[in-house]
Amino acid sequence: MMTEIVLPNDTNSLGNMMGGRLLHLMDKCAAISAQRHANRVCVTAAVDNVEFQSAIQEGEIVVVKSRVNRAFHTSMEIELNVWAENPRDETQRKCNRAFYTFVALDEEGATVDVPSIAPENDEEYERYTAAAKRRDIRLVLAGRKDLQNASHLKEDMITALQHSSDALE
Repeated sequence: MMTEIVLPNDTNSLGNMMGGRLLHLMDKCAAISAQRHANRVCVTAAVDNVEFQSAIQEGEIVVVKSRVNRAFHTSMEIELNVWAENPRDETQRKCNRAFYTFVALDEEGATVDVPSIAPENDEEYERYTAAAKRRDIRLVLAGRKDLQNASHLKEDMITALQHSSDALE
């Protein structure tokens, strides 16, 4: 978790925190989670599903929370959630959510294996499963995986087709 106050230098002409500045903080927070999990230097491989839900104002406190949802062979999906705190009225609201992919590297810059994650409760299992689906989508869109080999997506597509054919009957 990271916290930082939004100062005038962080804002645009409307007094809102600039998106690039927020993405920078999120990248740092995600890097810390990834490096702690892998015990290695980790670098950003992808950023996706960035959702800007609410502007963060000058003077508010930004709270960035990150967690590793799933570790694959050499990569990890890091989920980030961002809140803005208004210190004057002691309120907090969710402002942003994103998923980053980090890759662990050795001293020469080559990718290395990362420790696996075992979900310990239903919520963790749900995030773990969803991470595999998002990874399949990323790899298919990047042209690194055929849709036929995206097994996590295939299960959802079959279920969706079964539900739609049941509805037609």
